[in-house]
Amino acid sequence: MTAIERVGVVGCGLMGAGIAEVAARAGKDVLVVESGDAAAKAGRARLEKSLSRAADRGKIASAEEVLERITVGTDLEALADRELVVEAIVEDEAAKTELFRALDRIVTSPDAILASNTSSIPIMKLATVTERPTHVMGIHFFNPVPVLSLVELVPSLLTATETTELARAFVHEDLGKHAIDSQDRAGFVVNALLIPFVLSAIRMLESGFATAEDIDEGLVRGAAHPQGPLALADLIGLDTTKAVAESLYEEFKEPLYAPPPLLARMVDAGLLGRKTGRGFYTYA
Repeated sequence: MTAIERVGVVGCGLMGAGIAEVAARAGKDVLVVESGDAAAKAGRARLEKSLSRAADRGKIASAEEVLERITVGTDLEALADRELVVEAIVEDEAAKTELFRALDRIVTSPDAILASNTSSIPIMKLATVTERPTHVMGIHFFNPVPVLSLVELVPSLLTATETTELARAFVHEDLGKHAIDSQDRAGFVVNALLIPFVLSAIRMLESGFATAEDIDEGLVRGAAHPQGPLALADLIGLDTTKAVAESLYEEFKEPLYAPPPLLARMVDAGLLGRKTGRGFYTYA
């Protein structure tokens, strides 16, 4: 395969919709698969809103033209002809391994890449449930996908060099994004550094040392961060933050990776940040 033209995305939440959008904006034929009709409808609406905003800002000529290249459905079997499928479902190892078993059966081309957008789960765990581990790797985008330029490329020990290089060409030449390489370790490059920082801010809040506002203001005004760590956790999603922390702790057994009790209680309560309207802050 010399180039990727037919892209599949499984999941049309914030990340899946973003991946589908940038692929379609790059001229690719994109098929998005969701778990049910309601989720597919919500995903389509998310795409329409984002593309309309991009058109209003002059980032694209026509939202309708890009949308014509995107199909949103619920039939996983429809991904059979895809040359690249990116998994962007819930950050749960069991759910992802089940999906990769299914994709391995469904996607017909032996040269097709099966990729995960996981934030933390080792790619080897996904690759070894398939019959094509040489064509499984991590392609980790960052939220919001249409805005942030970084993508982490994460081959496992079994990923073929040709697979990684084809993915690199797709990310760099087709999508116009910047790829960095990571070894297949929980958290990869960015989250292995970022999550302990966010967890430290949560522990500081939990101890009563400082308020959420003062913690975030301190990092924005004193360290030139674009937003504070607690606001960032709300943007990432507290459930995702907790899941990444658990993956890191499982792999490295370092106390700094352990989710603080406050984070666990907030996730139990459904206070997940921006996507639920309340986390460390309340959102309209």
